[in-house]
Amino acid sequence: MRNMREVTIGEAARDSGVKVTTIRFYEARGLLPAPPRSDGGQRLYGADDIARLRFIRHARELGFDMEALRSLLDLAGHPTAPCADADRLAEARLADVRRRIAALQGLEAELERMLAVCRHGAAGTCAVLESLGNHDHCSGPHLPLN
Repeated sequence: MRNMREVTIGEAARDSGVKVTTIRFYEARGLLPAPPRSDGGQRLYGADDIARLRFIRHARELGFDMEALRSLLDLAGHPTAPCADADRLAEARLADVRRRIAALQGLEAELERMLAVCRHGAAGTCAVLESLGNHDHCSGPHLPLN
């Protein structure tokens, strides 16, 4: 980030890696305080706003939902508060990631099984199509990814 006092929303987007429309969304949701405006009505962002946008972007990239993000932002604003809540939120996110990995591994195994029994014959005897048409052909249940 360059040394700055206040920048426009376009510059804030470039400096933070967050799209202009997403910045407006975060403002509307209260994740980013409404910035002051120039005499011409343009939003003006400071270094703290850019840092907050980067924090939000990184948390979203790691998959934290909006509720967790609010809590994390609140904790970040209180540097002397214990970080037990942040740990709890990160542990919950890690558990969700592990659940999704297990679901993906199950899907991978099922797709491999479907392909292994397929003999590249006609569509009428295709194991892939049979499995998709009748779940009883699958080796087990499929966990949802979300």
